[in-house]
Amino acid sequence: MPGVSTFCLHQFPLEKALEQIAKITDRIEVMDEGLHYLRSADPLLSYDHHFSIHTPCRGTNIASLLEPIRRASVEVMGQCMKIAAEVDAGIVVHPGYFAWAEERDKACRQLERSIDELKFLSHEFSVPFFIENMGNWEYFLLKVPDELPLIGNSLFALDVGHAHQMHCLDGFLECPAAHYHLHDNAGDADSHMAVGDGTIDFATVMAAVKKSGIEPIIEVEKFEDVQKSIDRLNAL
Repeated sequence: MPGVSTFCLHQFPLEKALEQIAKITDRIEVMDEGLHYLRSADPLLSYDHHFSIHTPCRGTNIASLLEPIRRASVEVMGQCMKIAAEVDAGIVVHPGYFAWAEERDKACRQLERSIDELKFLSHEFSVPFFIENMGNWEYFLLKVPDELPLIGNSLFALDVGHAHQMHCLDGFLECPAAHYHLHDNAGDADSHMAVGDGTIDFATVMAAVKKSGIEPIIEVEKFEDVQKSIDRLNAL
């Protein structure tokens, strides 16, 4: 049974989202943003489900050239790891971005510094972190397989929808992943549609997922698309 991200119920309080999703699966990923921002592990402790946490990304940038922002972003990830440790969860991290094309190399070095610091925190809290590939968002790092060396030996989270939007899903599927996000699109926008509503070949995707032995996370925008996605994955 795949897990489900609370993203599909992001307009509702976290408690309501957890209650709904817990009826469907025993694996939940908390989108740690907006109404689902975790100030503590308390909302999760009443469940015996398996959790992962998608760290805040709208206001963070671990590749920032502004050192106070980079440090603060890593601190946010560390706070998330502390919460994750209480529920034996891993965390998903975005690789960050650069503001100007001329600053890309410097941003890559900042990302490397942040990863080193995240590894230290990961060891301190015994919490794994997974770095996710990005969609077609200008100036973001880690959008194509050739950029995987940027994360070194860090664990990789393959976002299938992002890879398809970048037209490089096949290349990413050849790379070892430790975490998967599943959602569909038509290869143009990061629309987070139900599995089967776009143009992704999920038979190929699930062959790689099953080979890895990892339970993937369904990350669709609408709650009604969750069960539809599960049913279509089960039919493959």
